[in-house]
Amino acid sequence: MSAISQPWRQFICRACGLIYDEEQGDPDSGLAAGTRFEDIPEDWECPLCGVTKLDFEPYVRREAAPACQVPAFACGSGIVVVGAGLAGWAAVEALRELDGQVPITLVSACKGDRYHKPELSLAVSRGMTAEKLVRERAVDAARRLGVRLLAETFVVGLSPALHQLRTTRGTLNYTKLVLAQGARPALPAELPQALCWRVNDLAGWSGLQRQLAKGPQRVVIVGAGMVGCELAEDFARAGHNVTLLDRCNLPLAGLLPDAAAQRLLQSQAALGIDYLGGVEVAGVEALADGSRRISTRCGLALDAEQVVAATGLVTDERIARLAGLAFERGIRVDPATLRSSDPDIHALGDCVSLDGAPCRFIEPIAHQARAIAHAVLGREAEGYVHSPPVIRLKTRSLPIELHGTPCAQAEWTVVQEDDGFLLMEQRLDGRTASTLRVGQAKAA
Repeated sequence: MSAISQPWRQFICRACGLIYDEEQGDPDSGLAAGTRFEDIPEDWECPLCGVTKLDFEPYVRREAAPACQVPAFACGSGIVVVGAGLAGWAAVEALRELDGQVPITLVSACKGDRYHKPELSLAVSRGMTAEKLVRERAVDAARRLGVRLLAETFVVGLSPALHQLRTTRGTLNYTKLVLAQGARPALPAELPQALCWRVNDLAGWSGLQRQLAKGPQRVVIVGAGMVGCELAEDFARAGHNVTLLDRCNLPLAGLLPDAAAQRLLQSQAALGIDYLGGVEVAGVEALADGSRRISTRCGLALDAEQVVAATGLVTDERIARLAGLAFERGIRVDPATLRSSDPDIHALGDCVSLDGAPCRFIEPIAHQARAIAHAVLGREAEGYVHSPPVIRLKTRSLPIELHGTPCAQAEWTVVQEDDGFLLMEQRLDGRTASTLRVGQAKAA
């Protein structure tokens, strides 16, 4: 079969879950629509996480057999999954891979449409809309996987002793429960919810995107962590006047040593991003013309059409508290099985904590989902083994890649440095504990 008549294929990034579609290509990375995977240069990088094409594998969407179809409103016990984000759908896919007939109910507070959340940080400059970001409608995914979908449904109670989950659509009995409800933005009182955007899901992002699509605007982003820095570059590339505000003097100060953060600051300035460090927000008020005024504790006043809060995430402990589950900055789970303190309740994704530390990265989700599926269905498996994922900042102007977990006890040392590249490392007990790459190294 010639390449021309060969069906279009898709390939999925094992690190972050991005799907490369040959029919669509990747124009932003120089790959025209119709570029076959084998024709992609070997040094091409995933536009989201930066790995090479060697970390992609063929992606074939699972088609459910007719016997797998569950009646739309089937009653009785089975597996109930709460949350229809990346983690929830990953759990459903992993369960169906092992068992085509076990009853599964998916409860979602939103529509539950499937999209790749990391793409929200660079979608505005690419001219994307919510419709373009949706990979599969929830109703279609539920039909394909034989899942009973309860969309726009909220959990109001949980009784582990009775194996019952109470929702706004009624009480659900479960044999096993999987919690994948994610985390919510940590919004300080100084940032009123009605006056600030939160870009943590498709619904919040799409509302902001519709406003920004009206033309160049002044945007203030509060919080210069990973999300704040990624959004600042994305909005600036789209032609908006961006101010990035943070209580720390340098961006990403909690993650990067000063030498690396200074390079990021310079890169942002080159894009026209105005960074205001060492300031704290005192309040936000609506002005008569529809814009917002941000006041700081040091007396500054900034006016902008849009205010975005990028002040971190926090796991809602309400469900865990209702169930009496162990909770420490997230639902405490067994590191190997992802089982909570209740033997019939598992959890994964942004809502869990491992040894008291939140696990809010995309890369581990697929591995967590497989471990839970095996545990829930009683199948033999090696279990989940957590390792610190590679952190890659989605800033095209200055690629930043961090391997390992930075240690407060270890000093950062410069290994290589020139105008366009900085390589640093931390050593602890005679070994390399973490490595940081900033920019692009010159070709040998």
